[in-house]
Amino acid sequence: MLKFSANLSMLWKDVSFVERFQRAASAGFGAVEFLWPQGEDLDAVVRAKERAGINVVLHNMDAGDIPAGERGFANDPRRRNEWQIAFLRALELAKRLHCAQINCLVGNDVGFIPRDVQFQIVRENLGWALPQARAMGITLLIETLNPIETPRYLLTSTRNTVAFIESLQKPNLKLQYDIYHMQRAEGNLIATLRAHASRIAHVQIADAPGRNQPGTGETAWSRVLGALEETGYAGYIGLEYNPTGATDDSFAWLPREKRKECRAIDLMIQ
Repeated sequence: MLKFSANLSMLWKDVSFVERFQRAASAGFGAVEFLWPQGEDLDAVVRAKERAGINVVLHNMDAGDIPAGERGFANDPRRRNEWQIAFLRALELAKRLHCAQINCLVGNDVGFIPRDVQFQIVRENLGWALPQARAMGITLLIETLNPIETPRYLLTSTRNTVAFIESLQKPNLKLQYDIYHMQRAEGNLIATLRAHASRIAHVQIADAPGRNQPGTGETAWSRVLGALEETGYAGYIGLEYNPTGATDDSFAWLPREKRKECRAIDLMIQ
């Protein structure tokens, strides 16, 4: 069975961030996820989640100025202290929200030191963070991004990301597999999902190349999500897309009664 979470950073942008929790619940979702809520009152975020009676299944840690092109800074030796503070804030928010997964973007190539040194800095930061997360029952996720939109990002292929994760040998470090990014970066979605199913803890979706709702692009969703279901994947599928119109209208492919759990065959999408 497939389970879905609404990404509050991408959906219902016509209302404030905290209002989106109730919008998701009213639309029939039982779970939500989001990027780091930059500039938001975190107490208000927690209250909004509780009022909506909805689960938070994933949130990102602070990845810097996303609109300006930053994609994390775990690799920057000048920002080690800043990264650790950001991680502790994310860990505290996850605890308050009862959220068991935090996504950690590794960063863009800083340019002034070799990439292998940057990866070692990421390992050191994660080596410090992972035991603290595990003590709280929290899994950290590493995500691959496509090189078309993020050419300086350090991890732009599933194979390299999995190799990086395996190099740390920690049970609470997993892969976040974003189907939109990987369709643009490398294709071969079904074979990749099957090959790395044991490493994948969270999946996000948007159609390619426009990053809109499923059914607006080139992805063969019935086949891809059917293959994901066949692997026995038990995590959530995050709707991380930009709706082409009103957010609620963009769910036509996912009937209301199917938004918490369904079979791939029940989706109104090809």
